[in-house]
Amino acid sequence: MTRTMLKILTATLLAGCIGQATLSTPAYAGGRISVNIAPDNAEDADLFSTGLRVYSLYRGFRDADIRQLGHRNLAGIAQYGRGNVGIVEQRGNGHSASLRQNGNDNAYGIFQFGRNTSTDVVQDGNGGSGATFSYGW
Repeated sequence: MTRTMLKILTATLLAGCIGQATLSTPAYAGGRISVNIAPDNAEDADLFSTGLRVYSLYRGFRDADIRQLGHRNLAGIAQYGRGNVGIVEQRGNGHSASLRQNGNDNAYGIFQFGRNTSTDVVQDGNGGSGATFSYGW
């Protein structure tokens, strides 16, 4: 065999071995995806806040509500001010969420599905609104 053929054969075998090692690595089995919604002007914030307040009336609460369906879920809401609406809804296992609202007339919703998601939100000021939707696997 010529030297060039030997080099090509060696490179091919090395590439094949590296490719096999890469293919035999187990896939990562967990992850999460989150979408945060935060209106960027007062008009949109008012509209979004109204939607969360209508949802709170539909669910039958006024200021704060935590609903969990699953196991090993943790959640907390702290509100300092008046007219705030806080929602935490978790479906699945191993979620954690905290919402702290400082000020007046704020509205925020945290919605987590699947498993093992974590969301912590602090709202400061007046008239803010937003939501976080998370799904974990």
